[in-house]
Amino acid sequence: MNLSFLPREIYAAVRNLNVNKLSEIRLREGQPVMAEYCGEYIYLGLGGVCTREGAVVCRDVAGTLNRAMGGCVYSHAEELKEGFVTVEGGVRIGIAGEYITENGRVRTIARPSSLNIRIPHDVEGCSEVICRTLFAGGLKSVLVFSRPGCGKTTVLRDLARQVSRMFRTNVLVLDVRNEIGGAGGYDLGETVDVVRSGDKLAALESAVRAMKPDVIITDELYGPADADAVKFAKDCGMHIMASSHVCQREYLASMPFDCYVKLVAIGSEPEIYDKDFNIVCNNSTYDVCGGTAFGR
Repeated sequence: MNLSFLPREIYAAVRNLNVNKLSEIRLREGQPVMAEYCGEYIYLGLGGVCTREGAVVCRDVAGTLNRAMGGCVYSHAEELKEGFVTVEGGVRIGIAGEYITENGRVRTIARPSSLNIRIPHDVEGCSEVICRTLFAGGLKSVLVFSRPGCGKTTVLRDLARQVSRMFRTNVLVLDVRNEIGGAGGYDLGETVDVVRSGDKLAALESAVRAMKPDVIITDELYGPADADAVKFAKDCGMHIMASSHVCQREYLASMPFDCYVKLVAIGSEPEIYDKDFNIVCNNSTYDVCGGTAFGR
């Protein structure tokens, strides 16, 4: 993955870390650089992990963001309305600054002051326990949920790959944030097609007609419009596999899924529930399920 858009000192510091253990880099104007590394937040210095006193200080948030976008704000205009951009290699950058609104909606972000640079990972096989537990009798619609940063996108990416291999069926990945497969160059499988769009319902309606998928995988369901998109696909006889930051079970249970998977933390085993939220598999039943190690 290419992180060369980072300021020279910060880029040099990152190169002294094991990128496989790096989840995100936090840049705040005039503040020490921090990173989530091995599941903990650390200060980042020229030699890698360091104390606060030895940390590199970020002094060019706006320039860093501009370089990450290749100097072309226009091409990322729609993403900026959502508070992030996804750049080469599937690296997603969350942005804090001055949100310019118009007619009750964010139009763009001016004077960025902080960046949350999230590092994508591809962990082949991380969804195997989910597939073996839930798909022994055939495909089902699955919602993967957790708080941010627990590996939902990584699991969806591997679900696409595993379903393609296991069932040899047509899988459509609706990659709204360009993270599952669109910008990362990931091998998702021979029977997987990728569609990128910011409007789930409109994209699904077109893709269903154009590509005739059997399974649809998409990220981050939130709000009535996304629920309508899921219902549309289910009504068309397709299986849906999606993710959500929302963890409220009453809300999740109102959506048309056959089962639910809760990710607790990176490195922990998933908790698997049926459509009524009865436990199917968790840490205590994991050996019975015959799972493999779960990671991001």
